Amino acid sequence: MDPFKTVDGLVVPMDRSNVDTDAIIPKQFLKSTKRTGYGPYLFDSLRYKDVVEYGADCSKRPKIDNFVLNEERYTGAEILLARENFGCGSSREHAQWALKDYGIVCLIAPSFADIFYNNCFKNGMLPVTLAAEEIDILFSEVQGTIGYRLLVNLELQTITTSSDRIFSFEIDQFSKYCLLNGLDDIDLTLKKSPKIIEYENMRRLRAPWLFS
Repeated sequence: MDPFKTVDGLVVPMDRSNVDTDAIIPKQFLKSTKRTGYGPYLFDSLRYKDVVEYGADCSKRPKIDNFVLNEERYTGAEILLARENFGCGSSREHAQWALKDYGIVCLIAPSFADIFYNNCFKNGMLPVTLAAEEIDILFSEVQGTIGYRLLVNLELQTITTSSDRIFSFEIDQFSKYCLLNGLDDIDLTLKKSPKIIEYENMRRLRAPWLFS
């Protein structure tokens, strides 16, 4: 997993509450355990007029004109601005895979569903919670400014706007450590490799019949 330190990215606003994981990546696409290839299906039912299955070519599908991801001004966005309870619903990790494959690396909202929030860290994405009134300010600015960007600094735990307004955010220090160092659960386990090998060698000596 790549380390996350800062992102200076274009912002796309998702101005709706309680966006669930089935909206983020609909159930018909949960047919692979690969972490890539889901970006074209992100927000599929909100983004396209038709319905397709996993593996379909999305390049010529009819799009819903007034959906934000279909607006040219938000092409290449890396930061998703959302409303409360983003990522509710089922615990499918495909939601993070779809967001990241699309290019989103940071999400900002007043609140997230717990499982979704924790899964973001496991996939190298930063979920930031801000007060509702701060979120309102950001929505007003991004909707009124073409090319609106934010600088998110994980180490300093700050979000800086183009007008140099600074918002601070809280984050669990262990999750912060993992993101800054690019460590997922497997990486954390492998850091204990010497102790794991030592234990396995001890068990091999004490109970050799288990290893025959």
